[in-house]
Amino acid sequence: MKETNWKKKLKKALIYTAAFIGVIFIMLMTSNINFFDWLASYKKPGERKITREVETSGIVDDTDAQDSTDDASADDSTAASGDAQADSPDQAQAAPAKAEKFKIVKNTADIPKKEERRRLSNPNATKEAVSLYNYICDVYGNAILAGQQESTWINNNPDDEMEYIYANTGKLPAIRGLDYINEDFDGVTKRSIEWWEMGGIPSICFHWGAPTLGVGYEASKLTINVAEALKPDTDLNKAMVADMDRVAVELKKLQDAGVPVLWRPFHEFNGNWFWWSKSGAEVFKELWRFMYDRYTNYHGLNNLIWVLGYSRRPDPDWYPGDEYVDIAGTDEYAEGIQSQYYWPFMDFIDSDMPLVYHECGPIPDPDEMIEQQVHWTWFLTWHTIHIKEQNSTKYINAVYNHDYVITLDELPDLKSYE
Repeated sequence: MKETNWKKKLKKALIYTAAFIGVIFIMLMTSNINFFDWLASYKKPGERKITREVETSGIVDDTDAQDSTDDASADDSTAASGDAQADSPDQAQAAPAKAEKFKIVKNTADIPKKEERRRLSNPNATKEAVSLYNYICDVYGNAILAGQQESTWINNNPDDEMEYIYANTGKLPAIRGLDYINEDFDGVTKRSIEWWEMGGIPSICFHWGAPTLGVGYEASKLTINVAEALKPDTDLNKAMVADMDRVAVELKKLQDAGVPVLWRPFHEFNGNWFWWSKSGAEVFKELWRFMYDRYTNYHGLNNLIWVLGYSRRPDPDWYPGDEYVDIAGTDEYAEGIQSQYYWPFMDFIDSDMPLVYHECGPIPDPDEMIEQQVHWTWFLTWHTIHIKEQNSTKYINAVYNHDYVITLDELPDLKSYE
């Protein structure tokens, strides 16, 4: 009897399936790979092995991290969600401590001091900036500082990520990442002062909307003629300088409050998605030097530690020069310790310049960094989904309680560090 159409299709599918299984079986039998061992060793993102046993503190669960498909530019995708909440100018002057929210018991990490350290590019740097930079130079090669970027729109609570980490580890990051995005000037300045007074380190970036074209994340991806903006007295130049000077007002408030800043402008400049990178390497270097000169020599901002933040692989063609940079680093939102981006720096920067993993999704494994001698001086996990979904709470707890990782409670008195 003639087979019906569906029976033919089923028969054909079974034949192909059997053939496929047979091929796989032959490959396994003739290879050195034990498929079941490999399957058992697989771990989801955020569940990388920490070989050292750790004492847990805080509230810990075994929730697995979700898979992430973010690319290097996705670090900023959530930055556009909601407007930053600004505080009043009066609030920026006072910095009440958050000891009631976060109970911090100091247990300073023992970091050996180096006999010779790199000096800041600015010879007139404030004593607080010098102290902080000395400490960072001592940490480089000996440990890694934990860092976390804040968001401001989750329940209107800029401490959302800090509370999440504290609840799951009993710790706080040494570095708090902030952003003048959406012109949240008063709020960022206020929180930077608070974090410094708590004993932590503020790091500030700026999703700067293209001059004359708008404010915020989406505007930062628009296009202007940067070469034209660098020509004195053009309308575009006047607009760009006005934007720079507005931020300088806030950075001056921080200097007056005795707060040094890890200043990370023009981040991901070699990625070609922000306006400051779209005119090429030579124009970017001129832009970086222009801001450095205006902030350092015109505004007298001596509290800044200049952090040059590449996206992925560092490229010497985009490097402004050792005299304009204090710290260099990269970002990447994929799994791993990013050794492929660490070693190329050695070809074109000062050998003693600290290197940092200035933005990440999955937190790099401390044991892998130690084993491979990849000495990032800090990691800074991006906000919202990147800390909460690309890392499990179990893994975050293990990292924050690892001997190699320095958290806020383990920092020395940075105001007087020598």
